[in-house]
Order: sequence, then C-alpha cells, then structure tokens
Amino acid sequence: MALYLDEEQVRQHLRMNELIPAMEKALIDFSAGQVTQPVRSVITVDPPGGFFGMMPARTPNGLGIKLVTFYPKNAERGIPTHMATIFLADPETGAPLAVMDGTLITEMRTAAVSAAATKLLSSLDAKILAILGSGVQARSHVEALRLVRRFEEVRVWSRTPEHAERFAKEFGAKAMPAGEAAVRDADVVVTATNSKMSILRGAWLKRGCHINAVGACRPDWRELDDEAMANVVLVDSREGAMQESGDVILSGAKIYAELGEALARKVPARANETTIFKSLGMAVEDIAAAMLVYRSATNKK
Repeated sequence: MALYLDEEQVRQHLRMNELIPAMEKALIDFSAGQVTQPVRSVITVDPPGGFFGMMPARTPNGLGIKLVTFYPKNAERGIPTHMATIFLADPETGAPLAVMDGTLITEMRTAAVSAAATKLLSSLDAKILAILGSGVQARSHVEALRLVRRFEEVRVWSRTPEHAERFAKEFGAKAMPAGEAAVRDADVVVTATNSKMSILRGAWLKRGCHINAVGACRPDWRELDDEAMANVVLVDSREGAMQESGDVILSGAKIYAELGEALARKVPARANETTIFKSLGMAVEDIAAAMLVYRSATNKK
C-alpha cells in the first residue's frame, strides 16, 4: 500500500531549515544534467480561466510527478490559487511509494529556492526586505528569507491595502502605500503576485540589490519591466524560462546562468551587482521536497 499524507501530515514532516539545502542540491543536480525532467506540460481550462500542469522528474534520489492546478480567480473565493498532489514511485521497481498533498510543498519549496538564491546573490549585510504581494508565497518567503539574512525591516505592498495591513501585523512588517515606496532602498525584493503586467520598475531598484521574481508563470505575463530585466538574470531552468517566463521572453533578457550553475560555482555569483532570480518552479524541487517528507514519515535515511 502506498503511503498517503494530507497537508497537515506533510506540514509535520517538512522543515524550512532542512528544505533550503535540499533545494540547493536539487538545483545543482539539475544544472549538472543528473535529472530527467521535461518542461512542465500545461492545459488551459477556460472557462473559468485555470491551468492544469503535469510535472514529472527522475532525480538521483527519487521518481515522481506533481499534478498542479493554478486558478487565479480562486483568490476571490478565499481558497488557494495553487493546489497540487505529488506521486512518488520506487525508482528500482516503479512501485508506488506515496501520494501526498503538494500544495504546502509547492508553497515551501518555492520560498526555499528563493532563500538559496538570496543566500548566494544578496549582500551579506542586507537589511531591508520588500515584498510585493501578500498571499501564501509572501508569507512563506518571509519565513525562508529570514533564515538566510537578518533583516531589520520588512516592507509589504499589496493591491489590496487591507491584505497588506493584515500581513504587516502578522509578521511585524510595514505596510507600504505603493510598490515604489516598498522597493526604494530595499536590499532584497520579492515579487509574488498574480499580475499579468509589470509591477516592478528597474528605476526603483537600489544598485546591488537582489530580486526574487516568483510570479508571472505564463509566457505572456510579467512582473518586471525591461529596465529591471536588463540586470544580471538567473533562472532555475533555461529551457523552462524560454518557454514559460513572460519576464524573460517579452523583455528579450539575456540569461546569465541557471541558479544551479552559480550554486555549484561553475560561474561567478556576481553578488555585487543587481541580480534577478526568475523562479518558475521545477519538478526536481517537488520530488526532492516530497522525498524529505517521505523519509521523515517512514523514518528512512
């Protein structure tokens, strides 16, 4: 019988301080060619305007697939915009190992990857964190990024001011009236929105800051303008970015490196320059996170 774990059971076995190094290894393995992973396959569900994605991967440590839905309008209903299920199989026999809720894994591994990027690419004395967006990804990013940098100030902006105020009270942050006010002089910026057009302008950015861009997961959606994308751009996957990232495709940005290449020191990190990490999310990250959960739940090393 395959093990089944719901979201609360996954939560019991997944810890951010363990997830960040696991994501670093997963990214390094991917960029080193040790992972078999096709680019995410997506079906549009319109109406009502949703997406159904299939994300399989064979990694050095696991085999599986994530099935994920993205329905932006769910935010109006008060339910998650992203929902997911992960299936793990035994690489030796193909036998089912586990089925687990993937919604929390998606939320946490995305932030953990941003934390890995921030640890490598941001200034060691980064003091100000600005977050554009106030949903689950914004929350997860505060938790993860605080593990790799000691921020003295956290700012948040949302198109819905009440959401920003609620977020600010929960995390000891400062709600800002505009995106520009949040970003000016910030050392690290996170864009975690459902925006389809640019909400972050390069003219606002402090020289040498680092940006984690985790929204705009479709080829015709953007969060960053051309001036922002003219900086040093790293991605999780070149192939994925060139098919799915509107920020990269529409700006004509030159991709400097995959994050896994920089983590493996195959290219200089260029942390003294303004850096953009465009995150789309990959199956290798989901499988690595799910394997952490599976091993913890079954007491396997």
